Amino acid sequence: MTGSILIVDDLATNRIILKVKLNAACHDTLQAATGAEALALARSAQPKLILLDMILPDISGIEVCRRLRANPETQHIPVVIITASGDRASRLRALEAGADEFLTKPLNEVILLARIRSLLRARETEAELRLRSETWGELDLADGETVFAMPGRVALVAADPAIAIGWRAALAPHLKERLVILTPNAALGEMPEGAVPDFYMIAGDLGGYGSGQRLLADLRSRASSRHAAIALVLHEANPESAAMALDVGASDLLTLPLDPQETALRIALHVQRKRRADALRRAVNMGLRLAVTDSLTGLYNRRYALAHLDRIAARARETGRRYAVMVLDLDHFKSVNDTFGHGAGDAVLEAVAARLRDNLRPSDLVARIGGEEFLVALPDATLGSARIAAERLCRVIREEPVPLPDGSGSVSVTISVGLAMGPGLTPEPPEGWSRDSLARADAALMAAKSDGRDQVTISSAA
Repeated sequence: MTGSILIVDDLATNRIILKVKLNAACHDTLQAATGAEALALARSAQPKLILLDMILPDISGIEVCRRLRANPETQHIPVVIITASGDRASRLRALEAGADEFLTKPLNEVILLARIRSLLRARETEAELRLRSETWGELDLADGETVFAMPGRVALVAADPAIAIGWRAALAPHLKERLVILTPNAALGEMPEGAVPDFYMIAGDLGGYGSGQRLLADLRSRASSRHAAIALVLHEANPESAAMALDVGASDLLTLPLDPQETALRIALHVQRKRRADALRRAVNMGLRLAVTDSLTGLYNRRYALAHLDRIAARARETGRRYAVMVLDLDHFKSVNDTFGHGAGDAVLEAVAARLRDNLRPSDLVARIGGEEFLVALPDATLGSARIAAERLCRVIREEPVPLPDGSGSVSVTISVGLAMGPGLTPEPPEGWSRDSLARADAALMAAKSDGRDQVTISSAA
């Protein structure tokens, strides 16, 4: 059952106890008694999290975890290994196998549920990013990117710099990541792009009770550090305060005295997860950008242009300033394709798009809305300034022929422009006036074509 927590334990009593605790917290559960059964259920049911006992009758929990991580269908499911044995070697083997957490029996219910909430938040965020990224990939909108795996940046934050220096000395032999020491104020300060840490390791006591949690909350509230992994370093944890730290946004809790090797494994896991989420965000953002962009010219496409034109019209209603709408069309474009080929036609479209973009203000909208048809919208424009801009665009297209892609010469092109004005605050425009402005500009374009092309025609309503 998708959305359930899979409990894996060979003792039915243990499974029932966990099921009761999780059901009380409104989690649905599935149960498995062996490693083979757990692997099969993980593939078929896609649980949202797996609570996995270390000792199973067929294969060990660590081997189950390793196989889950090796399978693309199950590698993203969070795994918490639970065992009665708290020895260091077992913890290290579990983390090396890819476990997200290692808990020892008897389980503290408050800590267990807080850990589950924290892992599920991280899982849901990554799952949503992955879904959107895969959608763009299926639409051929998002290109794959090659990422050079640079070392992560780990910030060590303590009230006493000597404590952070000690952490760095202990962790350095076990980590490839770059370790930097920051004061609490420096951790909240502005940092250049690329210098923001991937992971913050924060002392729970920075000079006052709860000060570490306050810094954690501040980092989570800031755009630059919102997606970083953050671990709080506590003395033997009070269950309530530890659970509160996880609910505030801690990615992990570390208890003193630190085990350098285990801490390094945890940091590496969080940095890897954070880098994976960053890559998914970049893919999503690229997909969003490409979804509103014309792939040939790099201009906005019709979908974006019409929505943005509505926003320009809304702003004009608020400010009382007018705006201009132009529809531009290449003259005799079909003859370019027929005479020189479609490669030449693409070169002409790219050149025209670049000249339009270079001869308009950054605040102006320029988009390709059809085969050889473009839309330009000028916010805060007068009829005089809009006409000057339209005639300038005609001139820059006309004056310089476009080189042919095969180097055999060039082709001269011209454009016709239809111009219409959108009203400001008075009179109150009717609903959909921005589309009416576009329709009037389109009608003016048809008039420009009929009157001989290579000219600007202004809508009579202007």
